[in-house]
Amino acid sequence: MAGENGRRWLIGAVVLAAGVSLSGQAPAPPPQSEVLTALLVEVKGLRAAMEQMASAGPRVQLFASRLQLQESRINSMARRLDAVRDNLAAAQREIARLQGEEHQMEAAAAEGRTATTPEAREEARQAEFMLTQLRRQMAVAKGTETRHAAEEAQLLQDLTTEQGRWLAINQQLDELEKALSRK
Repeated sequence: MAGENGRRWLIGAVVLAAGVSLSGQAPAPPPQSEVLTALLVEVKGLRAAMEQMASAGPRVQLFASRLQLQESRINSMARRLDAVRDNLAAAQREIARLQGEEHQMEAAAAEGRTATTPEAREEARQAEFMLTQLRRQMAVAKGTETRHAAEEAQLLQDLTTEQGRWLAINQQLDELEKALSRK
């Protein structure tokens, strides 16, 4: 019996040593189906990220092209606005010049009406004729000024609209940039 007890002790010691040895090892790997599911989820995530990055390139190019087009429109309108403002200023200078001449002719006509000599009366008639011509020119100049002022107002409105579009495109580019930087 002492031999049998010794063997039992020996078997118990071996089992105990094996148990201690196994308890220090890593846990058993998960079943194969869980690994495949996790890999599939990861592959789907990578595919979605790649598709998003692939679609971002053309979107960035499209927005950049639209932004350049808007900048070109804005620059063109700004040049047109400058030209209209120059024309408006020229029309206003012309009106001021014609008003100065009108005052001179009115004074000459008034002076000639009270004159007693035939030469002075003839000068008054010529002044009246020139006054009529100046008033016609004044009406044309004022029409030109009005047209240029209306064109300036319309261009300012159009320019504001185009600048709003430029800002919207720029904001879209900023949002796209932020979305890409988060990934």
